[in-house]
Amino acid sequence: MKSFQDVIVTRRSFMGMGVGSAAALALAGCGGGSSEGGTTAGGAFAGLICHIDENSTYDLCFINDFKAACEGLGLSEGEYLIKTNVAESDAALDAASELVDAGCKIVFADSYGHQDYLIEAAKEFPEVHFVSCTGDKALTEGLDNFHNAFAEIFNGRFLAGVAAGLKLQELKDAGKLKSDTPKMGYVGAFTYAEVVSGYTSFFLGAKSIVEDVTMDVTFTGSWGDEALEKEAATKLINNGASVISQHADTMGAPTACENAGVFDVSYNGSTVDACPKTFIVSTRIDWEPYFTYAIGAVQNDEAFDTDWTGTLATGSIVMTEVNEQAAAEGTVEKLQEVEAQLADGSVHVFDTSTFTVKGKKLKSYQANVEPDEGFEGDTEVVSDGYFHESEYRSAPYFDLQIDGINLLDTKF
Repeated sequence: MKSFQDVIVTRRSFMGMGVGSAAALALAGCGGGSSEGGTTAGGAFAGLICHIDENSTYDLCFINDFKAACEGLGLSEGEYLIKTNVAESDAALDAASELVDAGCKIVFADSYGHQDYLIEAAKEFPEVHFVSCTGDKALTEGLDNFHNAFAEIFNGRFLAGVAAGLKLQELKDAGKLKSDTPKMGYVGAFTYAEVVSGYTSFFLGAKSIVEDVTMDVTFTGSWGDEALEKEAATKLINNGASVISQHADTMGAPTACENAGVFDVSYNGSTVDACPKTFIVSTRIDWEPYFTYAIGAVQNDEAFDTDWTGTLATGSIVMTEVNEQAAAEGTVEKLQEVEAQLADGSVHVFDTSTFTVKGKKLKSYQANVEPDEGFEGDTEVVSDGYFHESEYRSAPYFDLQIDGINLLDTKF
């Protein structure tokens, strides 16, 4: 297991849908944001467009990983630029144009809502490469200089679920469950495919340990509303959840868990300092391997993937250190075992023998892999006994509601 800095990071993206992100965080300086790097005109090589800034833990992760990759490739501060507080509007196109004017040969953006504006930039500046991280249109746009990237975070989610399942089993054996049967809770932001894929893989990880586990899911309609997330977690706890996880940005859910003495598996960053008694483990995407790959390719005038998916093998899925004060005994060893099985393909997260949909095994599914206005399924993604998530496109497209997961609301 790798350890990493104490941040919580969640993607503000809208997967499998035809509109931009609905992130509700306040923006400052939306007219183009600020730049870091101090380069003179024409002196930059790589640029990054961020939706918010360092005060957003999501953007902070991108910023830190981008800097690390640039410096690892020998780029000085004068050779990379970071544009912050860039709204999902024409401001993104303006920011991309400014980065090109500064000399950038490759430009990344970290929010799904920037994607359409990067496509415009790619058409306007064919000599520059543009990457929409978390985007989903590169495969259908047919532009040599427009790319998408994401990672198989469902593997990390599954591992986090295994840790949750081990804790549930420990509580069950000790007669300390909050309800009559093992129950978890999950705070989601929106009902996007990315979120559905995440909470389903987390649930399946726990189910691999505790067969009769169930999970309630509630949504806030916001990526970063601490009060709403705390309220949502409290509702789940009051409904009998013994372990909580989340797909949202703030400390709302972990704080509610620590206050109530309910165990928590946070997302994309350790909360052990603030929640030492209840935090178990966390997972996140590490973007540095991709930034290194893509920027390095442009430095060497080499082609690179139109649509790239990070894996365990590329070092793109990271687990925090397990908090053994809260985790069940043997959690570290079990996670190492399961991670090896995921890596060698002997275990698949969405193994169709491990779940049902409306009481039936999933034998076939046409997923909406290629974006279209009707959001219609176009690609068979079930074969060899499992759902092939993020293999036909990097952006998640698992959007099924499987048995055992109870959605308390579906309005978002």
